[in-house]
Amino acid sequence: MKFLEKYNNSKNIRFKSFEETLKISFNRGFKSIVETGTARGKTKFFFIKRYNWKDGMSTPMFAEYAKFIMGKLHTCDISSENIENAKKFTSDFSEYIEFYIKDSLVFLKEFEYPIDLLYLDSLDGHDPIAASNHQLKEAQIAIKKLHDKSLILLDDKGSKTNLSIDFLTKNNFKIIYETNHQVLLSL
Repeated sequence: MKFLEKYNNSKNIRFKSFEETLKISFNRGFKSIVETGTARGKTKFFFIKRYNWKDGMSTPMFAEYAKFIMGKLHTCDISSENIENAKKFTSDFSEYIEFYIKDSLVFLKEFEYPIDLLYLDSLDGHDPIAASNHQLKEAQIAIKKLHDKSLILLDDKGSKTNLSIDFLTKNNFKIIYETNHQVLLSL
């Protein structure tokens, strides 16, 4: 998966956990990725589009992985601006992505397919109580769509993950990889 190297930027503080997650996903033969909170990816700076490495670059990495494995990325965001921006910087992978402009809780309730890899990163963690409650609700909805080999990657450890980790571990998920920013769980 040499394509990942282009995302290995010193400003991409989440790269190692994304790399580990995608390696495990590949070894498990995963084809379905669900992401809540689409990466904004590029920022405009005096009419120049530049990568926003602090954003983690999850959507382009997942999109390129989906192409690599001939799978599908389903990504949702409540912001149409974020979705439109993501469509631009992932245009090379458009046939491998479905975009949804919805609240993540509604999106997850309506999603009808089994989920191999679930990435929960909606609702910014500036308000840890609201963000933790939201991520917990996402996990509670999505758990019914996971299978015994599914992975769950939680973003913003310590601000969003405060309730969801407890819920998932009580439902037999185990932490299999962890960084200062993200937590990866599996059954």
